[in-house]
Amino acid sequence: MLQRFANLIGGSLFLTLFVVFIIQITARFGFNKPLPWTDEAAVILYLWVILWAAATVVPEREHVVFDLVWNSVGYRARQAMRILGNLLIGGLCLVALPATWDYVHFMAREGSPVLGVPFMWVFLPFVILMASLVLRSAWAIWEALRGRGLEQEYHIQ
Repeated sequence: MLQRFANLIGGSLFLTLFVVFIIQITARFGFNKPLPWTDEAAVILYLWVILWAAATVVPEREHVVFDLVWNSVGYRARQAMRILGNLLIGGLCLVALPATWDYVHFMAREGSPVLGVPFMWVFLPFVILMASLVLRSAWAIWEALRGRGLEQEYHIQ
């Protein structure tokens, strides 16, 4: 249910970006009248699409990985690598999360030049990404401790 909702938001953001892009092309090349708001909206939407997708839509197994070492070691080494790697990523994100939120919240005082969107709303998906990395890392550690997800799943087919 939550994944379907996250996918719906991600798809809606991408569709909105596509519509803004079509408006931008039509105005610029069809009517020779560029619209400044479309440039700004496209950049903001692009940022939201990428960060939202990385935080909520794309599963871990679909992210790019460097797996030469992973595929050449045994079960216990993979378990240690999974736990240590996620402790590092999740721990760093957890430590950085309060400062990230403080900065994004501070940026509410500034707005984008054309649309006037507070920068807090522009950069909010970065906070969502950081929180998502903390939760995903904690879940991956739990799964590794239970012995799950340690097979040679990362390979090119």
